[in-house]
Amino acid sequence: MTILQTLIFAIIQGISELFPISSVAHGVLVPYVFHWNLSAAFLQTHFLPYVVMLHLGTAIALFIFFWREWFEMIRSIFTGSKKILLLVIVATIPAAVIGAVLQKPLTSIFSNVTSASIFLIVNGFFLFFGEKLRFRGDKNIEDLKYRQAFVIGLFQSLALVPGFSRSGSSMTAGFWMGLKHESAARFSMLMATPVIAGAGILEVPKLLKSGSHGLFQISLIGGLAAGIFAFISVWILMKWFKRKEIQAMRPFAYYCWAVGALVLISQFVFA
Repeated sequence: MTILQTLIFAIIQGISELFPISSVAHGVLVPYVFHWNLSAAFLQTHFLPYVVMLHLGTAIALFIFFWREWFEMIRSIFTGSKKILLLVIVATIPAAVIGAVLQKPLTSIFSNVTSASIFLIVNGFFLFFGEKLRFRGDKNIEDLKYRQAFVIGLFQSLALVPGFSRSGSSMTAGFWMGLKHESAARFSMLMATPVIAGAGILEVPKLLKSGSHGLFQISLIGGLAAGIFAFISVWILMKWFKRKEIQAMRPFAYYCWAVGALVLISQFVFA
């Protein structure tokens, strides 16, 4: 990966990780759209640690943006109510367990341009109709029950399939559990942070051991760029969901339909 490719990839990753449009699908589609001829060796050995390094930039951006919430959760260990911290832990468990067991099989099965495009279109339908089927949302995060947090965590695991959005799945499940739009978005971002950070702890050492010092430096630049754009994205997203208590998912659904359809059409046209 060149520096220019890394910057393009990082900017798109930083935006798509938090917007409900599937960063994993964009990770598959971006090299196709820009006609990057990435080597098979890089894709098999270095691509996942490289992408996770960019995700770490996103995780740091989330920690910085929600620093007050994380400070209060850490402080609650020693004093006060621990409920929000426990809700985040419970919601994190499904993605951590399922990701550890099924990440490689799912990625190898579905990580091609055609399937990513199809699932991106499916994700659009999930966002569009999932919001329509929600209950009247009037809950804040602390009003959730632990089993509801676990269900939201299960839906977050859909993001293991390229095309399904982690934030979109967890926010939609939050709507179904009765959360207000802003609370669903906030809880989605809080529960994503330890999952992303945990993946980084597991994968980044592989990049360090690869012996490719230049790739590690480039990925650091990418992580910084991804973090900057992730911070901007989460700021926009929280403003958006604070203003929009209905039909907030529609623009993202339209985007998923359009991008998925255009990529599929291009495959037939240029086949």
